[in-house]
Amino acid sequence: MTVASAFAGMRSVAPVVFRAGCPDCRGRFELAAGALRLAIGATSRTTFYSFTCPECGASVRKPAGERVVELLTGGGVRTLRLHSTL
Repeated sequence: MTVASAFAGMRSVAPVVFRAGCPDCRGRFELAAGALRLAIGATSRTTFYSFTCPECGASVRKPAGERVVELLTGGGVRTLRLHSTL
């Protein structure tokens, strides 16, 4: 089997984009997975996603519930697991 025949039936996959908004400038836009970061902490208060607003340059940090975490991780967003020190 050649490489060409092995991949002959495959189609290209559209990149995942996420809709986001900036609380500072009120801009609404779409971001690729690479533009977002997800931090998963021990509690809902320490679990959030962040990005830089492409319109005004503000650093934006928003809480991430279970569903948002599911969507972001499934879409390929880089994830950082925060560990608590006791």
